[in-house]
Amino acid sequence: MEQSQRERATGADGVAVRGARTHNLRAVDVDIPRDALVAFTGISGSGKSSLAFGTIYAESQRRYFESVAPYARRLMSQVSTPDVDAIDGLPPAVALPQQRSGGSARSTVGSATTIANVLRMLLSRVGTYPAGAPMLLAEDFSANTVEGACPVCHGIGRVYDVPVERMVPDDALSIAEGALAAWPTAWHGQQLRDSLVSLGYDPDVPWRDIPEERREWALQTWETPQVPVYRGLTPRQVWAAVEAGDEPSYMSSFVGVRRYVLDTFAGSKSARMRQRAAESMVSVVCAACDGRRLKAEALAVTFEGRDVTELSAMPIDDVAALLERALAPDWSPQDETAPMAAERRLAAQRLAGEALGRIRPLADLGLGYLSLDRATPTLSSGELQRMRLATQVLSQLFGVVFVLDEPSAGLHPADTEALLGILRAMRAAGNSVFFVEHALDVIRAADWIVDIGPGAGTTGGTVVYSGPLDGLRDAQESVTRRYLFDDVDGPAAPLRERRPVDERFEVVDLTRNTVRGLTVGFPIGALTAVTGVSGSGKSSLVTQAIPDLLGAEDDGTDADEPTAAPAADELLLAPGPAPTTGRVVGPRDRLRRVVQVSQRPIGRTSRSNVATYTGLFDRVRTLFAATPEARRRRYGAGRFSFNQPSGRCPTCKGEGTMEVELLFLPTVQAPCAACGGARYSPETLEIELDGRSIADVLALSVADAREAFDDAEVVRHLDALLDVGLGYVALGQPAPELSGGEAQRVKLASELRRARSGDTLYLLDEPTSGLHPADADRLLGHLQRLVDGGSTVILVEHDMRVVAEADWVVDLGPGAGEAGGMVVAEGTPEEVAASEASATAPFLAAALRRRVARAS
Repeated sequence: MEQSQRERATGADGVAVRGARTHNLRAVDVDIPRDALVAFTGISGSGKSSLAFGTIYAESQRRYFESVAPYARRLMSQVSTPDVDAIDGLPPAVALPQQRSGGSARSTVGSATTIANVLRMLLSRVGTYPAGAPMLLAEDFSANTVEGACPVCHGIGRVYDVPVERMVPDDALSIAEGALAAWPTAWHGQQLRDSLVSLGYDPDVPWRDIPEERREWALQTWETPQVPVYRGLTPRQVWAAVEAGDEPSYMSSFVGVRRYVLDTFAGSKSARMRQRAAESMVSVVCAACDGRRLKAEALAVTFEGRDVTELSAMPIDDVAALLERALAPDWSPQDETAPMAAERRLAAQRLAGEALGRIRPLADLGLGYLSLDRATPTLSSGELQRMRLATQVLSQLFGVVFVLDEPSAGLHPADTEALLGILRAMRAAGNSVFFVEHALDVIRAADWIVDIGPGAGTTGGTVVYSGPLDGLRDAQESVTRRYLFDDVDGPAAPLRERRPVDERFEVVDLTRNTVRGLTVGFPIGALTAVTGVSGSGKSSLVTQAIPDLLGAEDDGTDADEPTAAPAADELLLAPGPAPTTGRVVGPRDRLRRVVQVSQRPIGRTSRSNVATYTGLFDRVRTLFAATPEARRRRYGAGRFSFNQPSGRCPTCKGEGTMEVELLFLPTVQAPCAACGGARYSPETLEIELDGRSIADVLALSVADAREAFDDAEVVRHLDALLDVGLGYVALGQPAPELSGGEAQRVKLASELRRARSGDTLYLLDEPTSGLHPADADRLLGHLQRLVDGGSTVILVEHDMRVVAEADWVVDLGPGAGEAGGMVVAEGTPEEVAASEASATAPFLAAALRRRVARAS
């Protein structure tokens, strides 16, 4: 950075932060330039996000909301007010975090990027219509509008059905024995069964022996006749009473089994009853639209021979190629024979150009393999952030601070230059780009570095360095500089010898998503890295197909969480599990246990946290219950759970917060006035262990707790968390506040603590995501020790430093989506680095050179 740019950081053109104390920040003062690429670096948990998001972005948002009408504020998502003395020179800010939004299953790549809007307009204005068909409007091509949706499935593409085998799982049973299993239990079910008796059905005859016509009526009828019910009578007495017209005990409304299931799912207020009804249902493709969600008139209109659903199902790169043809001066649709009117060709070129302008940023960011109809909930956090980034480029905002959370997450090194091009374009448009980042190549491209540390948690929270990249070389306290500069003295890393490939298992003829007919081998008792460009099929292979074929253990995700029945359209639109075909060949006795450690959340509510998930909290509560005062009061371990009425705060019921309704302002979460956020009753908090209450212990970071406890079992839990780089996380950190990478490492710590030696296959998806290189080294060392103990580890990875330490590499490609799913190169890291066909090879070769230099 030039000297004039350095001066801008402390002048009128810079952002001056004074006294920032958000989370672990220790009264931070820092000056940051505007109109620059600014990287916030530091080890995991040092306070980077607290400064970039929790302070700078939060303050910008707070100021913006001050100018918005009170009624409008309650409709917008807000972050908390930052703890900071002052921030001067702060422009409006736009945040692009990695946290997943609550998008519905109807949200797609096309709708989120607005490309779908342009395609619908293209079909409306220049599409090929059947002879005599009237022109349709753009909204007629959207399944989310009344005008365009299929009238049968209402734009969902699937409809509910209640198959007979779900209504009657065992037709050898009689009505009295519960043959109609989809009906309710308890009193209502008995009432419906009594109604059938009054209608002439014999409750003691096997269901299969009842005449088919009568079976069909009871299951499928939509009639709801009023039926007399006679209590305490035998079937024959009931039939006689009906024949004689005797006074019944009461009148019952009969409901057929299928109608009962559908009505209960659609209208019951009980989540449990809706969930039970859902178990009797299946969703099937709508016969009217064949699952395409649109009315027939819209599906009859084509562009270059494809209707709107076929265009939306194509990879974005293929859509772009199709639109490129429409830009030709003499273009004419291939599905038309008549000459094209000049004004229609002009409209096609204008709309095609507009769509291409929106597609190119997505393709530049390595997302060209996605289809426009891909549901956004199925995207990874990295894909979501890059999609949002591409959308922001199109917004053409000026004078804004974009705050990004690891924009390189999930990105292959080959796509990094395209990412940097996007960031530079945003800067050139007059914006500032602040980004939290661990990828060294992206950090090196920044104009300004703000390095936070020197440690994590309470040992971090200070500015180690703020300035141009070269100046970081001399910042002695910086851990980051050891990895950015090859000539900086750092801890020597001895070269680990590659493990020999003596045994292997093969996945044969595998098909899953875009991976089709793949056969690939993996060495047993080794660490294998699966690489490839984004979308090449790595996750399909490692985190989906192999677990399916080998029967991986569930990682316990959300095991402690109650499950509510989903909304009707969410259940129907949610993609079902993709089928996996293929087989595994090899010594299965060496793979007796298969453990998949995913990035799915460890829980959905604040009642699930690091301590409860790992089992650490069980031991801590036992220790509190063993204190003399707890024994004197006869407090058991359950007393120290905030989920038990005996010990939790009765006001907030253990939540620690209370919702406050503010009418025209948004509902806010305030600390409980009774317990001050401690979650426990005063009597429970009176019990102390080594001077700390149970609430104090939950507030400790993992690193601080390791110093505070000497109990062997607690120490084992804490050491496992430290080994995966989570020393900065609080024991009581609520599960929803953990990133996907942090959640995966919490699960990994739980597994490492109880790991058995040998014969275990571990499957991991980018385990170093969100980790500083120093923390990644520590995690990698632990994985190597697992392999040394006889286990096998296969991980999806983009960090070439990690790949260089693997024993074996499987590189997929050559492209993404339909162009991927094949083995481009495999072998030792050195062998893959020498491959001319691999996009990974040059980056892996550079990492191997650095590896050798670091060891010498």
